[in-house]
Amino acid sequence: MSGGDLQGRAAIVTGSARNIGRAIARALAGAGAAVVINARSSEVEAEAVAKEIRDAGGKATARIADVGTPEGAAALVGAALDHFGRLDILVNNAAVRREMDFARLDYEEWRAILATILDGAYLCAHAALPHLIAAGGGSIVNIGGLSSYTGAARRAHVIAAKAGLVGLTRALAHDLAPHAITVNCVAPGLIDTARRGPEPAHHASHATLVGRRGTPEEIAAVVRFLCGPDARYITGQTLHANGGVYMG
Repeated sequence: MSGGDLQGRAAIVTGSARNIGRAIARALAGAGAAVVINARSSEVEAEAVAKEIRDAGGKATARIADVGTPEGAAALVGAALDHFGRLDILVNNAAVRREMDFARLDYEEWRAILATILDGAYLCAHAALPHLIAAGGGSIVNIGGLSSYTGAARRAHVIAAKAGLVGLTRALAHDLAPHAITVNCVAPGLIDTARRGPEPAHHASHATLVGRRGTPEEIAAVVRFLCGPDARYITGQTLHANGGVYMG
């Protein structure tokens, strides 16, 4: 990782110990950014990603934090400042995607999902804002989801949270534009990832036009573009990367 158009920048990628988050962290590091790797509990996985980046010549540090709490969000921003002295990029990727029939969906489960996905994006953006301003501008990218546009059974809490990210993206684009901060959302489609649980049921009802599923690296490439100098005229947008499953 000898540098690129993000050389000298520092980024936080929440939920970056596995899958899409890991690919985003690696892509940003490959473009020259120093990256804070985050997981809520798996220190081994988070440190492994940071080591991958460092072994390739990049800069990375791992921080365990629950982004659904003010303390967790503050800890991630503090890690960026302590290790890299600045913050230019925030990618809100952390998510929990449990499936549950609505009749069984109690308030505790509802709040647990929204806390990570939607509260986490708010808390991290709020904590990061003064430092993005101090850096002279930057980028916030929220990772949405296909099902918030198509709907799906047994995912009311996840879909509500992901749809909320779209609204937050548009609102923050207005609020932060005077500070040269762009805010966008990337909505992945069917992506080949390693899952701890069963395949989401709604995947069976979708088929891509390109005849395959996407890779985490293909989502990461979109995020990396939005964080770079060639995307400074793009803000408030949701970019769909889904192989043609949904055309927004």
